[in-house]
This record gives sequence, C-alpha cells and structure tokens, in this order.
Amino acid sequence: MSETLYDALRESHEIQRSLFRKLLRTQPGTRARLDLFTQTRHEMAAHEAAEERFLYVPMLMDDMGLWSSRHALHEHHQIDELVEDLQSIDGHDEAWIETARQLSHKVHHHLREEEKKFFQVSGKILSDAQKVSLAAQYRKDYARMHRSFAAS
Repeated sequence: MSETLYDALRESHEIQRSLFRKLLRTQPGTRARLDLFTQTRHEMAAHEAAEERFLYVPMLMDDMGLWSSRHALHEHHQIDELVEDLQSIDGHDEAWIETARQLSHKVHHHLREEEKKFFQVSGKILSDAQKVSLAAQYRKDYARMHRSFAAS
C-alpha cells in the first residue's frame, strides 16, 4: 500500500514529540539546549509550511473542512508566537523553560487534535489518490524547507 499524507505527517509529529522530550531535559544555557531548540524550531517550521500547503489548503476548499482548517491555522500561529517568545528569552532564565513547557503543551495538544479529529474530517474529503499524491508533495516540500533552514 502506498504511503498516505497521514503517514508522512505522523512521522514528523513523532519527531516533534521526541525533540520536545529532549529539549525540556536540557540544562540552562547549554549548547545542547540551543542546538535542540534550533532543531525543534526547524522541524516545526518545515512541517507547518508543508502541512499548510498540502493538507490545510485542500481542506479550506471544502465547506466541511473550513472550520477545522481555520482552527489548525490559528494554533500554528499561536505556536509560532511562542517560538518567537522563546527566541527573545535568555536560555539561562527560568522564564525560558516555562515558555518551552507552554510551547510543548501547545504543540502536543495540536498534534493530538490533528490526529484524533482533523485527520478524520480530512479523510472524508480527500480521495485515496489525493492522500497518496499529497504525501509525495508534502515530503518534497518538507525536505526543501529543511534544506533551506540548514543553509541559513
């Protein structure tokens, strides 16, 4: 059976969960914290961009997917704001780990909601062929975004 968009998205979701587990265990002000935060930021940004293009946009085109897509986009925006907040806080500061915990909680909530609710709604809208085709497009854009971040 061919890979679907949901398989590709779940793979990135698991990477994000793993990165957050590691990030929240890092010591204040260490290189490990900075490196893991950068890796987590890049993973989330690559995932968000590709997901918005190849899952949310097709969902926005269908009345049944409109509300859930808007909600998911709103959560992406909230996540992005927390990432910006973290970037402005010194890694030694206690506020950094508190904000990182908030971000982790928000991301975990979002991923769970996507997997339990959004995937079911979109599964009724997208055809089997679309789910396979969109997986390939998502993977290509996700890899492109990762390369772009690595080069910057």
